[in-house]
Amino acid sequence: MSDQMNSFRSLSVDSAAEILCRGDDVLILFHVHPDGDAAGSAFALRAFIEASGGRAWCVCSDELPERLTFISEGAQTSVLPTSIPEGFDPTLIVTVDTASPSQLGALYETYKDKIALMIDHHGKGTAYADNYIRPEASACGEVLYEVLSAVAEKRGLGELPRRVKDLIYTAISADTGCFRYSNVSQSTHALAAKLIENGARSAEINHRLFGIKTLKQMQVEHAGFERMNFYCDGRLAVITFPYDLKKQYGAEDEDLETLIDVARCVKGVEVAAVVKQPSAENRFRVSMRSSCDFDVSEICALYGGGGHIRAAGCTVSADSILSAEMTVVVAVEHRFAER
Repeated sequence: MSDQMNSFRSLSVDSAAEILCRGDDVLILFHVHPDGDAAGSAFALRAFIEASGGRAWCVCSDELPERLTFISEGAQTSVLPTSIPEGFDPTLIVTVDTASPSQLGALYETYKDKIALMIDHHGKGTAYADNYIRPEASACGEVLYEVLSAVAEKRGLGELPRRVKDLIYTAISADTGCFRYSNVSQSTHALAAKLIENGARSAEINHRLFGIKTLKQMQVEHAGFERMNFYCDGRLAVITFPYDLKKQYGAEDEDLETLIDVARCVKGVEVAAVVKQPSAENRFRVSMRSSCDFDVSEICALYGGGGHIRAAGCTVSADSILSAEMTVVVAVEHRFAER
């Protein structure tokens, strides 16, 4: 497996564009527990292909969370594999915002030998297809804009459709925390300005992404705040959310997504972590964020996960949620001591 993965090519933007030009019916895959960048990039690519006269379908092992369903509105009511229309036989399979095979979930086993192109921006991961990856980009949406612009130029298509611009802006804003995170660069702002200048509805998009929370989310955030623990002289904050508490609140996985923001916003906290127990199994999903030069992706990589220097995740198997919490704490303490 490793020899095969090492054989995949790192492509130029023109080579990536040439691959996309070959596809009329395109299946677009993106990572489990989808976020705004993954969904926005996937549906931006779908909208571009359809505007170019082709057909496309977006697929994920998990449904979009309710707060992101506006991204697929008018295109698909589901992104599960069972939603693929009868008779849709893709000539090209592409992944977006998916750094490693494990992030595709069950889709990887189904499509692993058929993926022609991966478009991504994660600096750490495992290549599983020929790829165009720009780790310096703020979001996969930023990388996709470059590729689609190259395709449009090759095909003489002119300006990207407004729907595509809206979705690329959505992807970038989602992954930059509305342009608040350290992954934002001058080029990120320049591209956002260009998209807005050409019709992207930034105010509406940012309101949908950041201006709305359900009552359930706010109840979960309150419960999470009550369970927050501090370590390393207050530099590390950890929130645990066990399955029993999830059941008590009748919460879905998507209701727990903003818990990390509760932990990271406390003054003095440099590293924030949330340890969630999605089901009764002793498998715990860890989300980590850093507000300093601490590389949380190195911690998550120890447990088969990954991501960015300041935003990463993994899954930990442990006897209890306390044990999973301590696993994270010990790893972070060790890295703090090395700095």
